[in-house]
Amino acid sequence: MNIILNGEPRALAAPTTVVDLLHAEGLAERRVAVEVNGEIVPRSQHLERALADGDKVEIVHALGGG
Repeated sequence: MNIILNGEPRALAAPTTVVDLLHAEGLAERRVAVEVNGEIVPRSQHLERALADGDKVEIVHALGGG
């Protein structure tokens, strides 16, 4: 299956959930915001939210600083 991740095409094995994608990107333990097709996916739904071919996913992670 093919998605767009942060504006870049990405091929993934199906089925893939948001949490699977976060693990693959090394972001599973980080504080991130995930949007799929313009809709925010709450952290409580990352495990169950399946991705589909053609989805547009944006992942933003917080950076600490002073």
